[in-house]
Amino acid sequence: MPLDAKWFTEEAPEGGMAFSLKLSEKLHSEKTEFQTIDIYRTEKFGNLMVIDGFVMLTERDNFIYHEMMSHPVLYSHGDPKHIVIIGGGDCGTLREVLKHGSIESAVQIEIDERVTRLAETYFPELTESNHDLRAEFVFGDGIRWMAEAQPENLDVIIVDSTDPIGPAKGLFTEAFYRTCLNALSDRGLVVQQSESPLLHMEILSGMRKAMADAGFADVKTIQFPQPSYPSGWWSATMARKGAQIDSFREEDAASRNFDTRYYTPEVHKGAFAMPAFFVREFQ
Repeated sequence: MPLDAKWFTEEAPEGGMAFSLKLSEKLHSEKTEFQTIDIYRTEKFGNLMVIDGFVMLTERDNFIYHEMMSHPVLYSHGDPKHIVIIGGGDCGTLREVLKHGSIESAVQIEIDERVTRLAETYFPELTESNHDLRAEFVFGDGIRWMAEAQPENLDVIIVDSTDPIGPAKGLFTEAFYRTCLNALSDRGLVVQQSESPLLHMEILSGMRKAMADAGFADVKTIQFPQPSYPSGWWSATMARKGAQIDSFREEDAASRNFDTRYYTPEVHKGAFAMPAFFVREFQ
């Protein structure tokens, strides 16, 4: 995109489409050890973070993604206490996780510290829980961290990663899911963003197979809208150790003592409903 362009455009050639946001100004740009990060102010979607040319989040619609990456998996666990977030450098998922009173510790492992520091400056509402005493930050390789994690010590692992390219590619493999399985306590859960069902079914199906091959007892995919991501339709895939994902703490979700803008118990149940072509692809 030319520096003087009035629009930011992300092309999705795999879908023969593109997504554009009208810009007001460019706020920041830097090349870190790992990637190029750009921050813009848009006319209608608030601040926009772009990494290596791909939309990471906007102020206007990030709440959908962050709520759906956290609340469904946490309410699907009987008593989540110890949580790890791989990636998630903007800290929006961490903020949602720490809304749950049962959480005793939440470790966020982000490879690029600059993502977090820029979020603190340009998306302060997402980082408002960063000083919570239950939060711990590790700036390093999440794959290595999981490989060295203590066995059966975690209740929930949330993989809030970028697309499966560059440093994130190893987060979509059977080998990585085996380390997650090893680190989870009995009936523990892992959830990972799994791209657009409309454009990236090969990635999504591959993730589900890799999770099952790693030894997880059950794998399910949830879906939700995400306007600023390719196709506007996104997913996350959840896997449970040693048991089926067949219920959630619906009463607790209904009586939650914090606000959500998208998540409800009804949304939770609906997100697990599989369209017909999901059924055919996953058989």
